[in-house]
Amino acid sequence: MSGTAGLPGDPYEDARENPYGAIPAGAHENMPAPATTGTTAAIDAAAASPTAPLLASAPASPAAPLPPSAPSELAAPPTPLPHPERRLHPFTPLRRAWAPVAVVLGWAVHDPNGAYRQLSALATGTLVLASLGVILVACVYGVLSWWVTWFAVTESELRIRSGVLFRRTAHIRLDRLQAVDVTRPLLGRLAGVAKLKLDVVGTKSKDELAYLAEPEARALRAELLARAAGGVVRGPGEAERRVLWRVAPGQLAGSVLLSGGLCGSLLVTAFVSWLLWTASHSPWSIAVTAVPILGGAAAKLFRTYANAYDWTVGASPDGLRLDHGLLETAHETVPPGRVQAVRLVQPLLWRLLGWVRVELHVAGSQNSVLVPVAPYAEGRALVARVLPGAGVPEPVRPPARARWRLAWWWRGQGLAVDGHLFVARQGVLRRTTSLVPHAKVQSVRFTQGPWERALGLASLAVDHGANRTVRVRARAAGEARAVFHAQADRSRTSRRASARVEPRPGRG
Repeated sequence: MSGTAGLPGDPYEDARENPYGAIPAGAHENMPAPATTGTTAAIDAAAASPTAPLLASAPASPAAPLPPSAPSELAAPPTPLPHPERRLHPFTPLRRAWAPVAVVLGWAVHDPNGAYRQLSALATGTLVLASLGVILVACVYGVLSWWVTWFAVTESELRIRSGVLFRRTAHIRLDRLQAVDVTRPLLGRLAGVAKLKLDVVGTKSKDELAYLAEPEARALRAELLARAAGGVVRGPGEAERRVLWRVAPGQLAGSVLLSGGLCGSLLVTAFVSWLLWTASHSPWSIAVTAVPILGGAAAKLFRTYANAYDWTVGASPDGLRLDHGLLETAHETVPPGRVQAVRLVQPLLWRLLGWVRVELHVAGSQNSVLVPVAPYAEGRALVARVLPGAGVPEPVRPPARARWRLAWWWRGQGLAVDGHLFVARQGVLRRTTSLVPHAKVQSVRFTQGPWERALGLASLAVDHGANRTVRVRARAAGEARAVFHAQADRSRTSRRASARVEPRPGRG
């Protein structure tokens, strides 16, 4: 860049050509009699004009106010309009009124014997009045917490003020937003409200605004994403999406049943039941033990099914949109350019049907699933959407002598490297294939223990931006060393290329 490009001009250049350029033509003829000398007026003007040093040394001239029609050069800049603060939905007090009730329940759980003694000593009327008092305090607390909670959106941040006893003001920078998700619990859907979950870089938990009217929540989400991208807010609605894949309920149910969790629970129940029958020959002891195990497994399977129900992946200018949920619906967005790695997961029974689960590792985000189940070809197509220009190369097994290092498990290992991706595969019963773009690789490590040196083997470990590590074990030592030395150059070249084309977070 030129040494003079972008530098400010000489403030005295115009003054040298016309020392009296700030005085309009013809002003001397209409000037009233000055109250002070011209020299004193020039000195008084020194604090407000960059040409004051030259005016002080110029011939004295009487000072006069500018004509009313002439615009003042010293006018104050316009004051920016204040950003209006908004309240949450009036449904919010019902959610926050549980805090005093939770305190009472916590005391009862912490000391159940003491709580029972004190409550049993109270008369019925006193107990009723105490319950009404707790309910009244809960209602007052809910209303007060809603009344003192405000939020406002500026060009650069989202401000949230809250707190009844202790005031808290959160300033969330919009350029640090990873994603803005809209979720609707079951009761919230009945009331027509939703909550916004804000995924911010560097935070372990999500900030949230609960609750907002559902149209307002979607409009606010679109506004936050547009401002985070540095663009103009398109309007009160969201951009249209194009559906890429929708998980059928039957396929989802089959994937949940064949994922291995149900089979494991059945095996554990059968083994424990056999032990109890051998020891006691009592069917009641078997029932008391088996029912909780099977009930817990059934509840876990139902939660998994309900969370992934009607899972839909769509394309929009904001990125890939994910909509899912049976009892509680969620509306999420995969932030473009923030995906650090992709995982393809295939349990043993899924491989027989050609199914795959696609997971994401996103920097600073808790969103981890792109699609819970899909045919392998559709999964590869979605990976191409997340990692443009990258295919899924087939990993190659390690040499046969790796069986002395990993026994039977060496067959599940694999490695592939192309111009875009570092691909590692591991697992026999549950096969996992990790795809890391070269531009997202933070470091690579070469390790070789004594037994590996004797077998001519080595291992590699690649760290990426989501604070995860992808490992490749039992590779030929020469191959591992060549990949280790070449990976630094691949990452450097890929980062330079992606820096020129990668969009900002939230930009469509």
